[in-house]
Amino acid sequence: MSGNEVRTLRLSSSTLGLGFVEAIADTTLMDLAKGQPSASGGRIEGVAIRVDVNESPGGRRIGRFGWKDQHASLVSFAADAYLNEMGITSPLQPAENSSSGNSVAEYDTVADPEDNSDDVEGFAQFMRATKAPPRDTLLANTPDALGGAQLFQQSGCNVCHVTTIVTARAGTVINSRFRVSDALGDKIIHPYSDFLLHDVGTGDGIVQNGGQSSRNKLRTAPLWGLRTRTRLMHDGVSVSFHDAILRHAGEASFVIDNYRALSNSQKSQVLTFLRSL
Repeated sequence: MSGNEVRTLRLSSSTLGLGFVEAIADTTLMDLAKGQPSASGGRIEGVAIRVDVNESPGGRRIGRFGWKDQHASLVSFAADAYLNEMGITSPLQPAENSSSGNSVAEYDTVADPEDNSDDVEGFAQFMRATKAPPRDTLLANTPDALGGAQLFQQSGCNVCHVTTIVTARAGTVINSRFRVSDALGDKIIHPYSDFLLHDVGTGDGIVQNGGQSSRNKLRTAPLWGLRTRTRLMHDGVSVSFHDAILRHAGEASFVIDNYRALSNSQKSQVLTFLRSL
């Protein structure tokens, strides 16, 4: 059908710890993007895109939420999910979606917006209150996991799956209206992501806010909480850490070559490290 040429699977991403992600300064993400080409030794070049902040008209910020970095604030992210996943309009997303181009007014007679934004704000506050996923500390401190962590870095995986990021200072005003709290500011976090867009050969051809050049790029998936997931990558097609690693190509090609060159015991150490996240 015309207008539906791109079809893909999409996993819902975890919302745990997203308050810390929202509190990362734009300059931090831009510095990560600038440092990658020289730091990687390959051709990894993450892209930071500026997107509209729906609750702050005229405001723009580096995107960090969604598989395409299509949102920069948790309020915008929540409003988008409320509309596109539950069909509920709000002042930030007031227009109903169509059904293959056809109006749904005949079936939805509730006046828009259906939510006065209280729910959207509540969702954002809830996400800001969640903790970052903890590690399996028992496994993380084993020789295999510690060795795997070193190999993870030596292979270059940490160029995109950045181990450590520091959030903006407490009191910093972001998105023109949200002040970073003491609970979220000045915090050292370990998301294992740079939250930038990359082409690693698994893109789905969808364009969301990043322009045509982003159609086959995806946000680096944070690896914190990885051990709780049974399906991996943006589409959930990979069911093992090893298979997910080998699906990487494009910008990540030289990293995967490094992984392939590891001995079987070294690969096992890397996988043990990933199971500790």
